[in-house]
Amino acid sequence: MPRLFTALEIPADIAGTLAMLRGGIPGARWISPEFYHVTLRFIGDVDYAVARDVAAALDEVERFGFELTLDGVDQFGNNKPRAIFATVKANRELIELQAEQERLMKRVGLPPEGRNFRPHVTLARLRDTPPRQVAEYLSIRGYYRSPTFEVPRFVLFSSRDSVGGGPYRVEASYPLM
Repeated sequence: MPRLFTALEIPADIAGTLAMLRGGIPGARWISPEFYHVTLRFIGDVDYAVARDVAAALDEVERFGFELTLDGVDQFGNNKPRAIFATVKANRELIELQAEQERLMKRVGLPPEGRNFRPHVTLARLRDTPPRQVAEYLSIRGYYRSPTFEVPRFVLFSSRDSVGGGPYRVEASYPLM
């Protein structure tokens, strides 16, 4: 039973600049740069018939490529930080691509995504990290901004049932016009 999600890949040169943000938070589990991505739609654990339906539905997406910029570093969890991430500067094309995928997944019969879409690239997962250490990290590295990069495709990834951070495998790729 595969665990699936759709995502945008991060180009190697941008991943390299993100990798320079690693370190400075004791106990953080840093994500390997080759696994950096922007999740569009988490699908979850599905049987192979649903996985085929998902892949077929995604074939219907006909959108143009677009540009993205990563703009800032932040954290999820407020007083109990659980992740450090690079913020994606949202744009209309990104929002529309994600919304279309949400509609397609509902049509396949999957339940709607329960969380609002907040585009980001997870850099590290945290456990029992004091908020003060995270605040200090963000005060130094929070002003990160990537060069703008092209998004020529999105992918359907599979992952193992684990605590996150890879390894991920590209099951299918979908070019953007």
